[in-house]
Amino acid sequence: MKALISRELDEWLFRNGFDIDNLEKPGKNGDTALMTATRMGELEMVRSLLQAKANINARNNDGNNALWFACCRDHIEILHLLLEAGIDLDNQNDNGATALMYCASAGKTATLQILLAAGANPQLKTLDDFRAIDFAANPKILEILKRVTV
Repeated sequence: MKALISRELDEWLFRNGFDIDNLEKPGKNGDTALMTATRMGELEMVRSLLQAKANINARNNDGNNALWFACCRDHIEILHLLLEAGIDLDNQNDNGATALMYCASAGKTATLQILLAAGANPQLKTLDDFRAIDFAANPKILEILKRVTV
């Protein structure tokens, strides 16, 4: 079935090397169109891809979903959009890392707080047995995670 929501989406997909007939066909590093639009901060394209029923929980070659890219790039509006659409908050990549762990390690206090408020699990562990609190990059993040980690 052709994923035609709008001419703009079709054009964006074509320009970025994606298949307009298969939204899940991976591109570079296994990233889907949704991951790429998220990374690029293309809010309207993310919205269009979600309306076109792109798989919100698709994972790339590293095991990351679009949430990882929203957090990495501080695309807060897109982050909220993905959360509203029901993205897996606790997706663990191939190393067992979650977006919450990434935010803790990168000192992204505001993003970390958004994830926790949305229900991200601070108890999850990486393959090396580390939790988000173990990655706390600054005292504020450590303080926040101490409150929610048993």
